[in-house]
Amino acid sequence: MTSGESNSTHLSALEIAEAQFPAQTGRVRQLFQTNETFRSMCEDLAAAAETLANVERLPDNVRETRRQEYAGLVDALVSEIGDALSQSKVVMLRRQGEAKPKPQ
Repeated sequence: MTSGESNSTHLSALEIAEAQFPAQTGRVRQLFQTNETFRSMCEDLAAAAETLANVERLPDNVRETRRQEYAGLVDALVSEIGDALSQSKVVMLRRQGEAKPKPQ
């Protein structure tokens, strides 16, 4: 999303992601605000969900194909966002005595 775009699009993308993961809204919000890749996934989900919601407006000859296409895209994005949420909770533990990684 470019900086000139409305903040309401940001909010709707965040709200859609929070609705998909109601038990993790705090984590969704935190990642949305701090992780550009995560935010982009949420924006993609919002766009796909909006398109899916409007599929009835499409011509009869393409409607069902597009419905399946966007439903699959929504499912894939929800899964990808879920994976990102799970990975964000991973804490790397070191065994006592292991050397700390050297800064590069």
